[in-house]
Amino acid sequence: MTEGLTELLQRQPVSGKLEHPLLVLLGGDHLIALPALRALRATYGTPVTLLHFDSHLDTLNPSVYPQAWTSDVSAVNHGTVFYHAAKEGLLVNGSMHVGVNTRLSGSTWSDYESDADSGFLRIPASDIDDIGTRGVIAKIQDAIKPGTRVYLSIDIDVLDPSFAPGTGAPEPGGWTTRELLTILRGCRNFDIVGADVVEVVPAYDTPGGDTAFVAAALVYEIISGMVQYRLQPVEQAVDPTASSPLETSNDEGHGGFHTDLGAISILEL
Repeated sequence: MTEGLTELLQRQPVSGKLEHPLLVLLGGDHLIALPALRALRATYGTPVTLLHFDSHLDTLNPSVYPQAWTSDVSAVNHGTVFYHAAKEGLLVNGSMHVGVNTRLSGSTWSDYESDADSGFLRIPASDIDDIGTRGVIAKIQDAIKPGTRVYLSIDIDVLDPSFAPGTGAPEPGGWTTRELLTILRGCRNFDIVGADVVEVVPAYDTPGGDTAFVAAALVYEIISGMVQYRLQPVEQAVDPTASSPLETSNDEGHGGFHTDLGAISILEL
């Protein structure tokens, strides 16, 4: 998969505004982020900053997780994906977990210690109760400066199960869909070169596909941000409460994009 994504990133973009095509991956297992990060490292020659929305850290030490078995294969999984990414030099120190809402494994602080060793900062989901979405956006902006090359990874379980039940590791107490969309709109001044929305499990979803519908809305917001960044000066202020300026409506009220980029590759895995 790493080779395929690397080859994809070497293709000539349609738009002169792009150095390389932009990646958007859909999942599925969060482990798909690892080959994407490897491909970005090979393409740009430098590590990227990870902006990771998830109830879980996903930087667990393989010697701790999974506990029931150990092998070279089991050491690389959805719970250790960013541990390996950090060890491989794919990430810049100061990458962030946002919306953390999980329980520690075992009786020690080793999960957080492993996370700190991997160079991560954390914003707990509960912070939103005190500082609101604007406060969360401000924390992200303080840590990640405008123009930073970012890989954006969204595990759907960052949302409360009432909004996204179709996932394998739901955590009660997560954010609402509106809160997450608002925070994403506050991240439009980052150079997002790749992104994923993962851990959507159709077998656990509602008959109406509520989780899949939410995931699609998140992907739309991500692509809106990718395009907007390339159509405006980096220093231009972004109002996180505004709807995307790329969204238009026709007479029937259906939305659409006005953009000349045409070089965003979406992979469903």
